[in-house]
Amino acid sequence: MLGLAADRLRADTNRLLAFLFHQGILDEQFLQLQQLEDETSPNFVSEVVNIYFHESEKLLRNLRSLLMDKEFSDYNKMGIHLNQFMGSSSSIGAKRIRNVCVAFRAASEQNNRAGCLRALELLEHEYCFLKNKLHELFQIQQQRALAAAVRYPMQN
Repeated sequence: MLGLAADRLRADTNRLLAFLFHQGILDEQFLQLQQLEDETSPNFVSEVVNIYFHESEKLLRNLRSLLMDKEFSDYNKMGIHLNQFMGSSSSIGAKRIRNVCVAFRAASEQNNRAGCLRALELLEHEYCFLKNKLHELFQIQQQRALAAAVRYPMQN
């Protein structure tokens, strides 16, 4: 019975990853990140991604704060935040977020406040979607690890 559950969880993982790649949400950099995970660091990817989420939320707050300031004019500062966001998104394979950052940066380089506000809304939406899907992926992977531990208990 446990074998069937493990097979179902493996299939769920593969389906979710296929969806994320097919939709352009993730790219091959995410696969490279996964290859760095091993027995000595079984939670490497989730730890890296959680750091990314923590830092991204600060960047999103900073971007929103800049744009909500009625006297805002420092598009260079916005560009710095966007470059950080693009770099960290690229490093975990968050392709769609990186692409939104590129469009956001183009609007900021044109001092286009309305374009920046639209891009920020889209960025926040894409970020939430990615966060939810990766949390779902990590939950499935955690269930797989638990099922494997029950199926193959450690021998003393």
